[in-house]
Amino acid sequence: MTSAMTGRTSGPRRRAPGTPAGSGDPPPCAVVALGASAGGLQALEQFFGGVPAHSGLAFVVLQHRDSRHPGLLAEILQRATALPVVQAEAGTVLRPDRVHVLPPHRALVLQHGTLQAGPAEVPGAQPIDDFFESLAQALGARATAIVLSGQGRDGARGLRAVAAAGGRCLVQEPGTARAASMPRSALQAVPQARALAAPDMGAVLAQPHPLPPAGGDAAAPAAEAAEAAEADEANEAEKGAGTAGPEAELLQDPQQLQRVLLQLRAATGHDFCSYKRNTMARRVARRMAQLGLADVQAYVTHLKEQPAEAQALFRELLINVTQFFRDPEAFAALRTEVLPGLLAGLDPLRPLRVWVAGCATGEEAYSIAILLREALDGAHAPQRTQIYATDLDEEAIAVARAGRYPASIAQDVGPERLARFFTEDDKGYRLRKEIREMVVFAVQSVVRDPPFSRLHLLSCRNVMIYLEPALQERLVRTFHHALEPGGALMLSPSESVGEHAELFEPVSRKWKLYRARPALPEAARTALAAGVSWMPERGGALPPATGPRARESQLSELARHALLSAFAPAAVVVDRQGGVLYVHGETGPFLRPAPGLPSLNVVEMAVQGLQAPLREALDEAVQGGRPTLARVVTLPAGDAPAMTVSLGVRPLPAQDESPGLLLVSFQPAAPAAAAPARRRRSGRLAEDGRVQELEREIAYVKESMSAVLEEHQAANEELKSANEELQSTNEELQSTNEELETSKEELQSLNEELVTVNAELENKIEQMAVMQDDMKNLLDSMRLGIVFLDTRLCIRRFSRDAAQIFRLQAGDIGRALADIRSEVPGEDLLADAQQVLDTLVPVEREVLTQGQRRYTARIQPYRTVDNVIDGVVLTFAEVPAPEAGAAVPRS
Repeated sequence: MTSAMTGRTSGPRRRAPGTPAGSGDPPPCAVVALGASAGGLQALEQFFGGVPAHSGLAFVVLQHRDSRHPGLLAEILQRATALPVVQAEAGTVLRPDRVHVLPPHRALVLQHGTLQAGPAEVPGAQPIDDFFESLAQALGARATAIVLSGQGRDGARGLRAVAAAGGRCLVQEPGTARAASMPRSALQAVPQARALAAPDMGAVLAQPHPLPPAGGDAAAPAAEAAEAAEADEANEAEKGAGTAGPEAELLQDPQQLQRVLLQLRAATGHDFCSYKRNTMARRVARRMAQLGLADVQAYVTHLKEQPAEAQALFRELLINVTQFFRDPEAFAALRTEVLPGLLAGLDPLRPLRVWVAGCATGEEAYSIAILLREALDGAHAPQRTQIYATDLDEEAIAVARAGRYPASIAQDVGPERLARFFTEDDKGYRLRKEIREMVVFAVQSVVRDPPFSRLHLLSCRNVMIYLEPALQERLVRTFHHALEPGGALMLSPSESVGEHAELFEPVSRKWKLYRARPALPEAARTALAAGVSWMPERGGALPPATGPRARESQLSELARHALLSAFAPAAVVVDRQGGVLYVHGETGPFLRPAPGLPSLNVVEMAVQGLQAPLREALDEAVQGGRPTLARVVTLPAGDAPAMTVSLGVRPLPAQDESPGLLLVSFQPAAPAAAAPARRRRSGRLAEDGRVQELEREIAYVKESMSAVLEEHQAANEELKSANEELQSTNEELQSTNEELETSKEELQSLNEELVTVNAELENKIEQMAVMQDDMKNLLDSMRLGIVFLDTRLCIRRFSRDAAQIFRLQAGDIGRALADIRSEVPGEDLLADAQQVLDTLVPVEREVLTQGQRRYTARIQPYRTVDNVIDGVVLTFAEVPAPEAGAAVPRS
């Protein structure tokens, strides 16, 4: 949904590519998926350092980096954990107590406990989100998703899918992450996720997961749970069977639930008191279970003391899943049975107005925009469109405005529409500008805020199923008021217009498409006045008169009242907009309440025949400051004699408390005494006079209408000009913003790559340092004099014992061996080394130092691992001196 809890549509979770809904056996073990990016190598090492060797869990590691760069993640992680670490590919079966490292940017998803190839790889795609979603669908409550250090938002959408399936969600505490962007985005998307340091997560995984999946059995496939997440939770939950603990307490004691919802309203401004109690109780009980609270009053106290918990509970009431063209047959019916009639009967000068109430992340709104664009292009009609898409979730609206979606939407949209209306970018697919500009997104509550009006199409799917019947009835009436006669209403298959057959006629009963019937004005006013929350309450008392009255004596006050009652005409004091502020005398013959909603505008309250001259007199007084004195107006009275009124409008002196007030007076005008001669005139002359009087009135009305029309046209031109300027400025800002976003994303991606590569290089450097220490200790322990020379016979490295043959120091590395004094006189070792380098034939001989120590010298080529000759190696092994009395061989 979006919720009616938010006023938002939703849909079942996406199936993994190629997997039918509800198919596939669950894997034999629970799976923990970890998503990381920049700086995530250190967090992964810390995490696996705290995971026991026999947890019975299968681990899947996803790293966000360029697939062109070879990864060393499996090799590095193997040194941090006793668990076997394997490089996973398509077809790999997940095994318990094993770490499966997914290749970078390979679109792999989980099906039947086996890794399968997902959608085609897209540069800059979101593999963490895609895998998390497939994990939620395959395992439901047995899935665990963990978001570690990284840049961007990858992982947030997938983590939300795991949370909706009842799985466990962990996020690295942003303060402990080297790159906190991914953890922060994940916590914003799923506030109920537990934020922990990476080393502490292993202990949490060892604890049993306390929460069942939402709306389904823990062992059921998540696809089935997703299909039931909306209708089952909103309808079947009404049975209330099997509830226990806090949920049962909330259902048995409505006041307890009311306290929670009132506290939530005080903290967030959103009122859920009219939503279905069972759904509310279930969601509140889930939050209490996550916090380890069993007492409702304790949770109310926690809500008051922790403002963040109110936001977490508010997010718990939202289901942020939807998809393009959900229920394709419903959109097909909309395209064939509704849109042609709307477009055929629409004035080309009027825009086609559409409202998508509860749009979530925008997929449904964009689906309708695509249908309209196809219909208009097919009919070659230049019809303008105005599509308004609203939702209560600000984060979902931000995603919708961006119009960027992952590669997995390909299966919902289809290749033809994908090529026509989408472009591939570094985040998957993005809607083209022509479609994005058709939709205006805004944050709005369908329950609390006023609706749009004069609509031709209204889509509100899976919203009313979460509302109590009374609120559903009110929304149906509101929707009818918002639609033009003949406009279309689109609901979900689980919803209907109820008993309001007089307001809507069905177009497609199966897919709940309706057409608005014309309604009497009285019925429409009754519908809107009957407790609609967005209508302001109006007090019945008139405002007090402006300006302080001077305190006078009782006698003078009595005389003034007598004079005003006897000689002053009926009058009202109004502001510059015509709002009545004070009434004097009997104004009943001249002013009456207008039908419909109450109004205090003096023009709207004027009786028939008085409105036009009163409006003109007010305009003259407001714009030109000219008073209207004793203007005679004849009011029609049906069969009775016409009444003549003397109308006056006078500007009042401006005061600090009441600037720009006007005094409007009404006084019956006595008809002139008829002369005897006039009375003797024929009826023909009287008739002519009446005709002339009517002609004057018609001319006056035409003049007034022309003036009003000119003012309207001038205001319309000004509005058009301002609108064009705003549109031009908005396009420039959007273009600049898109360029900045693209540059920012490219820099983030490059920085992410550099951080990841740098971490691997740092790890390699540490390995090389260890290897150097090992080599040094190995050479020292062998007590051999070893000298490594390059192809120019310059020193590369030498062992400590080599200093007994050549006088070597640490600073001699890089110098030619010929420049170093040797302790072996008369032996041409350099010539032998050059010979070995040329012939590749090793040389071995005995040499005697000046200190009479005998060594066996071996000279052999230096070969690399690729079998390339890159120098020579001189090895000197000391020959032990013969024992006393032993025969010394002659040389």
